[in-house]
Amino acid sequence: MSQPLTFNVTHTSANARTGRVETPHGGFDTPAFMPVGTRASVKGIFPHHVRQTGAEILLNNTYHLMLRPGSKLIQELGGVHKFMNWDGPILTDSGGYQAYSMADINAIDEDGVSFRSILDGSTIRLTPEIAIQVQNELGPDIIMAFDDCPPSVDPNAGPTNQVRIKQAALRDSMKKKGYDHDARLTIANERTVRWLQRCKEAHANPQTQSLFGIVQGGTDLDRRDWCLERICNIELPGYAIGGVAVGETSEDIARVVRHTAPKMPAHKPRYLMGVGYDRDITAAVIAGVDMFDCVLPTRNGRNANAFTADPSTDGQLRLRNAKFAKDESPIEPGCDCPACNPAAHGWATYEGRHFSRAYIRNLFIAGEMLAPILVTLHNLRFFQRLMEDLREAIRSDDWGPFKLKRPNLSAIVEHSLEQARA
Repeated sequence: MSQPLTFNVTHTSANARTGRVETPHGGFDTPAFMPVGTRASVKGIFPHHVRQTGAEILLNNTYHLMLRPGSKLIQELGGVHKFMNWDGPILTDSGGYQAYSMADINAIDEDGVSFRSILDGSTIRLTPEIAIQVQNELGPDIIMAFDDCPPSVDPNAGPTNQVRIKQAALRDSMKKKGYDHDARLTIANERTVRWLQRCKEAHANPQTQSLFGIVQGGTDLDRRDWCLERICNIELPGYAIGGVAVGETSEDIARVVRHTAPKMPAHKPRYLMGVGYDRDITAAVIAGVDMFDCVLPTRNGRNANAFTADPSTDGQLRLRNAKFAKDESPIEPGCDCPACNPAAHGWATYEGRHFSRAYIRNLFIAGEMLAPILVTLHNLRFFQRLMEDLREAIRSDDWGPFKLKRPNLSAIVEHSLEQARA
């Protein structure tokens, strides 16, 4: 490849688009959802089973792999693809989000962030240069710039159940004047631009790894514009929207993405970081976003929460509930995942039957390992089916069949299309 990443848009519908990204370890269709393998593993699931759910690209976590087993060891063992036995594309985040989410055990300054290790309490330092070096050593196909991710909303403006937001505010208020949210957003914007420039200068493998920049700005659209202009003026293979799904409402997420995505370079992949509910993904796809990641399918799967398109379930089945004790239905009728349709995946079961809600509930109550595996597989397939349905709607420029398949998203599709075409 003359470039480590190529991207071609093939179809459009309103601002939504389908396309294909090619990397040194293969390609993936967009819009794409990346399952999260934080420590080089999608918890409890074999790599080939992750692939069978439809996933073509995974996300690994720089901060956690830096702590254990260490990026230099992974490099010695042939890089993260060989290390985890995944032959497709991999993207690594930079650790910038951990600076936000672990605000109570870190300190941020102009040069970088000092963490207290979650393993042994030692001090861990991340700067733009170190974050890029670690990702260069890990060897993924796409690497992310080290950014400053602030709280998206002022934690002092009203009640919030987001503990990490309060921690971030506390971290940033160690001065006489206290926490100033507007000032914090400005600092984060300016610092993110400066850090991106440092990341690009430190990037040692531009021939094989593609560096993406990140647009910050909170929920303030003027600040988003300010940051977007400066980030996207730095020539890179792709760009991301960061600092969303960090405390704001779903409506605010949609508003920020709808404003920001269409202004990003049309010939480069657009990545919305950490957004994972089907409603938010659908609205973002219609706004023009190409790539997504989130821990929701796997984290919720481990906690007995299965995603469905049934409006009566509010999008999820909580399978520990006693009402499922005698329910012989599959998690979601019509789903082709290994839990709902094992035969389609070559799994031999009694009379070719699915795994019932009653059985899966019993597994959770009994503490059996199979329970989170089955629900995780269902959730991973649920999100890949969502992306397949979105791609089909864009290719045909017809959203009617999508709304019939996913009635819980019908209103979101109508509103998002109306906004995109306005």
